[in-house]
Amino acid sequence: MDPRLSSLQLTHTLPLQVADRIGSSIVEESFEPGERLKETELAQSFGVSRATIREALRILESRGLVTIQPQRGAQVTRLSAKELDDFFEIRAVLLGLGSRRAAMNRSDDEVVALQARLKALEAHRDDLDDYVRLSGDLVSYLMQVSRSIALTAYIDDFSQRIGRYVRLGLTTTRRRQQSIAVWRKLIKAIVAKDGDLAEAIHRHLALENHQAALVEFTRRTTTSDKAS
Repeated sequence: MDPRLSSLQLTHTLPLQVADRIGSSIVEESFEPGERLKETELAQSFGVSRATIREALRILESRGLVTIQPQRGAQVTRLSAKELDDFFEIRAVLLGLGSRRAAMNRSDDEVVALQARLKALEAHRDDLDDYVRLSGDLVSYLMQVSRSIALTAYIDDFSQRIGRYVRLGLTTTRRRQQSIAVWRKLIKAIVAKDGDLAEAIHRHLALENHQAALVEFTRRTTTSDKAS
């Protein structure tokens, strides 16, 4: 490969890698909604230039995770009930379609892989960070099984944008246990190649997550209002 092309690729991928890591920290609530993101501190933390950080922040702005204002810099975008509703409604349709296609197209090897991912999810039900990460991995793999390149791309692009809201809906251990119970039914439908049932179950799961996220969002908003 032409070394100039390799250098160009590195130049373009580094801000993306940094954006992914900052984005993950935002989803995991290491950065709080409304918190300012200081270029100098981030550059030192990641060992990169401020120019790289600025580009990473612009990427995060395009994902809806960061708001950049002139003279004030970047801050973590605040959550909103309207956005929560919009995102989950869209997600329910996409995931339902993905599960329908996965049920129709899955191979025996992919069933084994899905069941292994489900077991990993079950084993980490008591850890919110691990559960959210493994749940996201399971969704991503399920979309691959659907054989739809466009659908997989939409879900992957959507993952960080909706990630904070998904996390809200999985805050409690009880909610994660409920989620696992539905995941078991979903995988069973995919094993049976029942596309209609798989779509209905995944839409139901998304609806449950939506309601749980809204409850937690309302609780946090109410608590914050009282504190102020």
